[in-house]
Amino acid sequence: MSDDKPVNEPLEYEGAEDIFEGKFSDIPFESPVNPVQLGLDDEFQFRCHPGISCFNECCRNTDIQLLPYDIIRLKNRKETTSYDFVARYTLPFQMDHHGMPGLKLRTRPGTRECVFLSEEGCTVYEDRPTACRYYALGSMGVRKKDSSTVEDMYFVVREPHCKGHEEPKTQTVGEYRKEQGVDKYDAMNREWRDIILKKRSSGPTVGAPSGRSLQLYDMCSYDMDKFREFIQTPGFTDIFDADVIGMDRLLEDEEALLAFAMRFLKQVLFGEMTIPQREGAREARLEQRRSRIQERREAGAGEEHVSSKAYDMPEGGDAEPKKD
Repeated sequence: MSDDKPVNEPLEYEGAEDIFEGKFSDIPFESPVNPVQLGLDDEFQFRCHPGISCFNECCRNTDIQLLPYDIIRLKNRKETTSYDFVARYTLPFQMDHHGMPGLKLRTRPGTRECVFLSEEGCTVYEDRPTACRYYALGSMGVRKKDSSTVEDMYFVVREPHCKGHEEPKTQTVGEYRKEQGVDKYDAMNREWRDIILKKRSSGPTVGAPSGRSLQLYDMCSYDMDKFREFIQTPGFTDIFDADVIGMDRLLEDEEALLAFAMRFLKQVLFGEMTIPQREGAREARLEQRRSRIQERREAGAGEEHVSSKAYDMPEGGDAEPKKD
């Protein structure tokens, strides 16, 4: 990779679809991405092992986006909270022009080396992020025009330092994914990925999320400890029945909690009402909001217009609820 990449500076990448359509084929540079779409049954040649001359070189020049399940595995590995892990080991970046928050893995000060790299290798190998498990493959979800289905596609990443492509081992994409244990990670992150794709593909139909929705997105994506606390607050339990949503399991099982967080996020962002509310809860909440706003106005909280969404959980989506 080029040495021009800023140190500890999160980057956004756009135009991946143009690479696959060959629109940049006449530009005089060599991309590490091999623009050939692969399926699960397609084969590629690659093997990485401690005896190879380039071992750990890919960890010395990193730019890794962390996904929700990555955060859970790593914060448990480090025996810390989601909040402390994010503060200590990640850097924020904006995933789109609406400010949807993303996280990248921090590097060692003054270098591009992964913060978890040691002389012996990766110190969190059993719980390494999705991107590390895939290397030297890349993966992306694509939604064809006029289709509601997200398709997985894969491609080979060839970097100049990597000698793994010269190793005499050939396997299918599916075999490699199984060997690297990436299946579980993809399954746990899939709903989150689909939310991001839907947000991008919907464009002005969805619009810019409210500030409160962005806060909830950040919590649901990267802070399961805080989300666990959130679903036990009166503001949540007054609306959703603990028995119906299976509260006991959510409090004990982080994987179930993450899956529920994605359902809740779809309800907040897109109005996909899959979590049933208590009868009369919506009307009671609206009345409570009106009372709060009126109290603040009477107390002289400010002359500017105040959105009710700033003080409570969004009503059920920044978009209108789906209609049959």
